[in-house]
Amino acid sequence: MKEILQYLFNHHTLSKSEAKAIMIEIAQNKFNTAEITAFITVFLMRNITLDELEGFRRALLQMAVPANIDCDDTLDIVGTGGDGKNTINISTLASFVIAGAGQKVTKHGNYGASTITGSSNVLEELGYHFHNNSEKLNEDLEKANICFLHAPHFHPALQSVVALRSSLGLRTFFNLLGPLVNPAKPKFSVIGVYNLEIARIYQYLLQKDDREFTIVHGLDGYDEISLTSDSKIITKNSEEILSTKDLGFNTLDPKSIAAGTTSSESAKIFRNILKGNGSSEQNAVVVANAAVALHHTQKFGNYQECLLMAQESLVSGKALRSLNSLLS
Repeated sequence: MKEILQYLFNHHTLSKSEAKAIMIEIAQNKFNTAEITAFITVFLMRNITLDELEGFRRALLQMAVPANIDCDDTLDIVGTGGDGKNTINISTLASFVIAGAGQKVTKHGNYGASTITGSSNVLEELGYHFHNNSEKLNEDLEKANICFLHAPHFHPALQSVVALRSSLGLRTFFNLLGPLVNPAKPKFSVIGVYNLEIARIYQYLLQKDDREFTIVHGLDGYDEISLTSDSKIITKNSEEILSTKDLGFNTLDPKSIAAGTTSSESAKIFRNILKGNGSSEQNAVVVANAAVALHHTQKFGNYQECLLMAQESLVSGKALRSLNSLLS
């Protein structure tokens, strides 16, 4: 590792094969904590390159526990995290709204490392038991229209850095890998990123995949459509900036979509929203993200039709039934 670090400290970058090899060695616990901390620090000082991200991704997918999902038409909606905004769990809430609207979801998530409460924290608090059994995942998908893939159960390679990421409490390149290594390999991916430079790297990487993607970014620094400002939307074939009015809503005060200060508080807010007792602002940001994801599949009509479907899923209780079915 000493030679690698010296190479990187001299402003060089890694090739895809070098990045893949290093990630595999990290997973094999070949380096001590100080060495891995120094390695991570390199990518706190500069943005990751396309080759580095692709190499790390290939290593994690190669080492992942397979998820054999019977449905080849699923969707994942996920943010990189690390935007420092401490919002409610928007993408996870939207996942249940999407499931309630009729689109199957293979949701990939983890505990919060650079945020207070990740999707895994919330679902665990609500009583969900993580597993990596493909038969059970398919059962969940059949009964609830959604299954949840807790990243540590499918990426044991990351166990070597869990404690380090938690102790650092900072956004690292591991945040960028999460949305790219869903072992269910969903056909549709809606990925939220915290800045436009990362959006561009994602775009270049995902263009090489057969699967469809939509990248979203709140222009005031959110890794999702926050409705606090305009949003950038990037797909394989288009780029556009949408205002909150374009999405059908008024601009929100950031305070109106803040999360709780503990996992317990966030889980209470989460269930409250799905029970139909969320504020108008909370409901708006959830259904906007769900509608963009539904529209991304090109199966449910135009955006306005998808927005109506998302609103109906939340208001009618379909989204809540999807959660309750998953937890049962």
